[in-house]
Amino acid sequence: MKHLEAFALLTVVLSASACATRAEYNPPGALLIQEQGSFAVGGTVITAPGTFDPFRQGHFNPAGQDPAGQTLHGDHAYVSYQLPVNARALPLVFWHGHGQSAKTWESTPDGREGFRSIFLRRRFPVYLIDQPRRGRAARSTQPSTLTAAPDEQLWFGIFRIGLWPDFYPGVQFSSDPEVLNQFFRQMVPNTGPYDADVNINAVSALFDRIGPGVLVTHSQSGGLGWRTAIKNRSVRAIVSYEPGSGFIFPQGEAPEPMTYAGGTARGVEVPLSDFMQLTKIPIVMYYGDFIAESPTPNPGQDQWRATLAMARQFRDAVNRHGGDVTVVHLPEAGVRGNTHFPMSDLNNVQVADLLSQFLAQKGLE
Repeated sequence: MKHLEAFALLTVVLSASACATRAEYNPPGALLIQEQGSFAVGGTVITAPGTFDPFRQGHFNPAGQDPAGQTLHGDHAYVSYQLPVNARALPLVFWHGHGQSAKTWESTPDGREGFRSIFLRRRFPVYLIDQPRRGRAARSTQPSTLTAAPDEQLWFGIFRIGLWPDFYPGVQFSSDPEVLNQFFRQMVPNTGPYDADVNINAVSALFDRIGPGVLVTHSQSGGLGWRTAIKNRSVRAIVSYEPGSGFIFPQGEAPEPMTYAGGTARGVEVPLSDFMQLTKIPIVMYYGDFIAESPTPNPGQDQWRATLAMARQFRDAVNRHGGDVTVVHLPEAGVRGNTHFPMSDLNNVQVADLLSQFLAQKGLE
């Protein structure tokens, strides 16, 4: 389905009472949507050996179910989309990070509009992904064991909200306990083994379906985004918020691994012919605040110190081969207080304005 094939006209009015946890938030006026919907894309089908007998298997019995001859559709992505009235030519495709879903781009934990609505108001068609084996794309063709392990204080630190139980001074994250409650509850598990190729294939299939667009990634999907652009020429640009791993270099050009408190950041080498595909599209990466400038025992800040350094090495490698990559460290651009989730921080409209400027500068509007 091409994003310009729109028929129905819907008027969506976002109300403060329905979506806001902060009483002072007053959302903008009516948002006009031409078409909206959802679909699965990519994935595989497996078939168990044997012959299915509908009379012998006429009722569901989890304890004694015989899979003989039956199919399993799984490993697809779930995509929801909205096309605004008078839409721009190129859609924005939003891909979440580790432990997250499309919720990343919807309303913020404190109830304001997220990037989905912000960019719909700016007339961009918007596609939101739940990657395979996650969220609404939970059907996996491979088994997995789900654990219930308390870990939220760890993520509070890794996401640079603060050093538990304290928030960083000036952080662009509400200190309202209900907001933190909402934030923790948007985390979701993998329902099957994490497989980079499964994710890349599904998102590439999405671009095959909708045609050219701009891929917007976050954290773990940053590394997957580079590989998706190599695979699919319909990715016309990449905007990546705090990519955390999977930085690609030509064979023989990866920098030395960078150690940090609790781990090591490494580049990934690919054939030069693959790498050169990244030189053909504009790429921008945004990193927030509270990232250490020198080694520190604070694991959350130190991890992102090494990651930001690796991102700059990636930038230099692509540009050295004739590409167009920019790294924006938001505090250096005068935008302060951002966490690992700048798209939902209190100043997310300011962060969105930077993305709009990038799209305009690169002729992607």
